[in-house]
Amino acid sequence: MKSRYTNKLIYILLFIVAGFVMYFVIGYYFPKTVGRYPLFVIIVLADLYLYNAYHKKIWSWKKPVAIIGTFVYWLPALSILFILIGAIFFPFEHWGKAFKNYLTGFIFIGFFSKLIPVFFLIISDSIRFYKWLAQKAQNTKKQDGDKISRGLFLKKIGLIGGGLMFGTLFTGMIKWVYDFKVQKEFIKIKKLPKTFDGLRILQFSDLHLGSWIWKNEMDKVVEIINNQNPDLIFFTGDLVNYQTDEAYEFEDTFKKLNAKFGVFCILGNHDYGDYKRWESEEAKNQNMEDIYSFFKRVGWKLLRNENHIIKNGDDKIALIGVENWGSLSRFQKYGDLAEAVKGAENISVKILLSHDPSHWELKVCNFPLTIDLTFAGHTHGGQFGVELRGIKWSPAQYIYKYWAGLYSGLNTLTKEKQYLYVNRGTGTIGYPGRVGILPEITLVELVS
Repeated sequence: MKSRYTNKLIYILLFIVAGFVMYFVIGYYFPKTVGRYPLFVIIVLADLYLYNAYHKKIWSWKKPVAIIGTFVYWLPALSILFILIGAIFFPFEHWGKAFKNYLTGFIFIGFFSKLIPVFFLIISDSIRFYKWLAQKAQNTKKQDGDKISRGLFLKKIGLIGGGLMFGTLFTGMIKWVYDFKVQKEFIKIKKLPKTFDGLRILQFSDLHLGSWIWKNEMDKVVEIINNQNPDLIFFTGDLVNYQTDEAYEFEDTFKKLNAKFGVFCILGNHDYGDYKRWESEEAKNQNMEDIYSFFKRVGWKLLRNENHIIKNGDDKIALIGVENWGSLSRFQKYGDLAEAVKGAENISVKILLSHDPSHWELKVCNFPLTIDLTFAGHTHGGQFGVELRGIKWSPAQYIYKYWAGLYSGLNTLTKEKQYLYVNRGTGTIGYPGRVGILPEITLVELVS
């Protein structure tokens, strides 16, 4: 008995030490990811909880089968260790793109598929605990009659649900990830100059080229965009994951984008090189110079807290672009709307490009000038959710109030109506797939 408790104590201490080591490794090699460490700990604890419920069943099988089953169960966790240890010797961002993305996809699918049986196991254990308390209170003996009881039923439902989740997420990774959807919207702006009536604006966002495996799928995106005959094309940030060189293989493809008034873009939180550790500050600064140069080479006009006036005859509209501004502490707050609008104050219609939709809620809606329409991205629509007639749900809504589609509200100072459109993202990050929330290309037509 004493030996058993000693072994458990040793395992607990080893788990704590391993947790601290992983925390520091993640903080050093993945500086922007360390804020999510508590979530990682919760997922690992849930993994242990689930294994504890089924390990006796697994080890009742023949030994070779039990060993294989145990290995497969822990493979997602072992894959994380593989990434952390591997990153010490070879930077993660330099790993092969396909291998890296499918590995992270497998980890995501493995862990999140287990959450469903964990959920049902918690319900089952809660029922058992409640019954135990009731029996203690009434001083009665345990009744054994109903062995295939609610608890066993719930466990089986959980396992079936986990299997369905695994299959769904796997399908999202190999099929729906490049199932591009053109989302069309008509937006009425009363003061829109007549020569701009019917202006066609094409938005795409969050390409995350470090996660983009197949170049021919990017050719498809460009073809879809050009086929919409846009007057303006907007890209609203997150071109890359870690560093600018992820974009180089797509340079010739991006040069093919064509719009009457040009292609305009802004930076997203991933474009600043903050998601990796650099050898020096000079190297990080050079990475920024590289992305500025890349946008010039492909013919996209980068707006960094500045504006560009579009003229059509005697009429004008102002395009305003800000650097990233996010409400969460881990995101940059470089966006300066007051600076960006200088020189465009008297233009009747102002259109803003701002990567993070929280900027619209917290800054744009409280700005002393009316910004008629804002284009944002960043949320990816959660990449997982449900969008049916009358139903719109995604985990993203628990983090962002405005997470997908068209929104409107009054400017608190001017009392005029303002619109926000949040693109669901054209690429992916983390989980390299889509379920229910398809990759989006947005076509907005302005009417007066």
